[in-house]
Amino acid sequence: MTVVIRVVVVDDEALVRSSFAIILNAADDIQVVAAVDGPDALDVIRTLRPDVVLLDIRMPGRSGLDILADLRGTDRPVVGILTTFAADEDIARALRDGASGFLVKDTDPEHLAAMVRSLAAGGVVLSPQISRALVAGFSGGPDREAVRRVSLLTDRERDVLACLPTGSSNTEIGRRLHLSAATVKDHVSSILGKLSVSSRVEAALIAERASASPDRR
Repeated sequence: MTVVIRVVVVDDEALVRSSFAIILNAADDIQVVAAVDGPDALDVIRTLRPDVVLLDIRMPGRSGLDILADLRGTDRPVVGILTTFAADEDIARALRDGASGFLVKDTDPEHLAAMVRSLAAGGVVLSPQISRALVAGFSGGPDREAVRRVSLLTDRERDVLACLPTGSSNTEIGRRLHLSAATVKDHVSSILGKLSVSSRVEAALIAERASASPDRR
């Protein structure tokens, strides 16, 4: 039996909402249960309790960042931020409030369903355009600092860390590294602690910044 991933799309543009709904509903294992504007988002999310929310970061009136903050502390779904381009301060705030990924609105339709599946499975999702911007300008410190943090990890933890930017779930990482999903989960928890970050997204960014640094050994 196919497990269906229930999704809510939140965007102030009706065309974006309908386009995402059409694309995602074409997948057998994904159902867009609602596509709404910002003012209705919180009530809809709390009522329908979807698995994944795709949330526009910038909307008039109530922004996606405000909605994300209101979801903090609740039994909330996985949230992927939709954006055309986000400033560093917006990205940093979204990370602090628990965003699990960043997707550009013009994501290739062929990739969108896979990104939602990755989010639902606990993976990290970073559209290439966003990833490049974050690696270049994320306020987590210079590349040398990223390398220093990664040096604190064991060899196995570095193997797991290297898989995070790919968006792989714990199960997929375990399959690749011949580990159980539970062991991968334990490694991820240790990695977050040693890197002094609170989310897989932040850990993935540090991994990319460290690998891009000329100081890497």
